[in-house]
Amino acid sequence: MSDESGEEPARPEGRPLRRWPKWVYTVGDEPDARFSFANERTFLAWIRTGLAFLTAGVAIFALVAIEPAMEVEARAASLVLVVTGVLCGASAFFRWARNERALRESRPLPSSPVMPTLVLVLVVVALIALILLLP
Repeated sequence: MSDESGEEPARPEGRPLRRWPKWVYTVGDEPDARFSFANERTFLAWIRTGLAFLTAGVAIFALVAIEPAMEVEARAASLVLVVTGVLCGASAFFRWARNERALRESRPLPSSPVMPTLVLVLVVVALIALILLLP
């Protein structure tokens, strides 16, 4: 955010604020801190979800050592979960940034294709698990 002169606002010590990413923080007005904190908590929840997907993928991959008969299926499920975890974590940052910018510009929050994608991945992996576990 800049004032009428185009300069960044100064800290009490007189140094300019250095906030990253600039494409988020150099537009609009500073939103109510409660909204920014809520946006940050949502970001952290997406990071935890990505870590859960990664953990599940690694755990399934580790099970191959116990049951080598399902190696191909386990590797496929593991790969899907690990890739989903990485994409979930990466998309968390962009979702946070888009939401923060929308808050600063007093616009409605944008929707995200991530949630339906995660549901689809979860359903596919669950179906694969059901097929493998049923006699």
